[in-house]
Amino acid sequence: MNGNNEPDRKNDREATARILLAHLGAAMIATGQAVHEIEAELVEVAESLGYPQIQVAASPTGLILSLRSGEPATYESVSAPVRLDQAGEVRRIRHQLVEGELQADIALDQLSSLRARPTRYPQWLVRLAWVMMCLGIALILQPGWANAAVVVACSVVVYGLMALAKRARVLSNLLPTVAAFVITAIVFGAAGAGWIEGPLRTLLPPLAPLLPGALIVTGMSELAAGHMQAGTSRLSYGFVQLGLFAVGLIAATTVLHVPVDMMSNVRIDTIGWWAAPAGLLLIALGICLMESVELSLTPWVLLVLLAAFGAQLGGHLLGSAAIGGFFGAIAASLGASLVERIRPQTARLVLFLPAFWLLVPGSLGLIGVTTLVADPTHAIETGLEVATVICTIALGLLVGSSAGLALRGRQG
Repeated sequence: MNGNNEPDRKNDREATARILLAHLGAAMIATGQAVHEIEAELVEVAESLGYPQIQVAASPTGLILSLRSGEPATYESVSAPVRLDQAGEVRRIRHQLVEGELQADIALDQLSSLRARPTRYPQWLVRLAWVMMCLGIALILQPGWANAAVVVACSVVVYGLMALAKRARVLSNLLPTVAAFVITAIVFGAAGAGWIEGPLRTLLPPLAPLLPGALIVTGMSELAAGHMQAGTSRLSYGFVQLGLFAVGLIAATTVLHVPVDMMSNVRIDTIGWWAAPAGLLLIALGICLMESVELSLTPWVLLVLLAAFGAQLGGHLLGSAAIGGFFGAIAASLGASLVERIRPQTARLVLFLPAFWLLVPGSLGLIGVTTLVADPTHAIETGLEVATVICTIALGLLVGSSAGLALRGRQG
């Protein structure tokens, strides 16, 4: 009798393991990880569960996996991104599965209830955090008093448009264009009235959290790692989103008849040396509140932010934005890995993604598109500069990730 039940129990265990790995892989995709990292980490989990022959193919929208060649496969799609606190939980579950500290059925229950987890902070504080983050970016990109005030007002408008987009599907699809049009109209209108200078850099902070910079760089890193389908699809989507932002920006400047000289890339600094440190603190605190991250992790988030910003600034001083992006990406990736080694309960993604967003390569792309309109004679030069920055950030990400993996293997 026991012998007859043994195949059934084995099939049940394998079915549970297959579903667990599929759910875990989909959750990892939702955190924004590159697919080559996801596949490698899923293989590690499968080996710890007793399935070393797993086959997995991940994409930005879902994954297919089978425990062995020729056996049943499972497909799991990804519906929407997860918050950073949820990304930290995914990392914890994966780590405990690898270490044998968590049973498969319990892990599956935790993954199934992950998206139902409520936000840690009240909604009014989340709204305030959005404004804080945009203001922090403004203090770094365009540290002027009047510019910062305009950014605060524009960030409220963008948050309102995002809230409306959740209720109206048409606005959701056109959010990049609508947001870019409205913010460009406000900012250049304020510049035309003589209230602010340097409007081009002023309109970036309220739009920066929506820009697909991280998406584009992740796609570049996937291409460099040999994942052509994932990298190409992510890059295509990112550039389309960037194009939608550019359409809104160009449409607004055309409607307002903005002169070409007003669209120059001018940096205003009337606040002083403390603007950048204050901006980094606001970004770290704002992201933690907005993404439901424990406030006790804010110093570690700020530490990685400082490392990335310092490396990026050093690269700028050495030569160019491309060198700065390369050093900044290495510092962000490697710094997050080092902190994870010191504090294993702290997920690397929770520390890495805020620093990654700070690099805002999407902002550089938007500036590049606007510069092309303002000065078509430098089209090739501007396009190559933007492409170089994105490529160097992706290369820095690969170098930092490889160094972090080497460090983990040496200490493990």
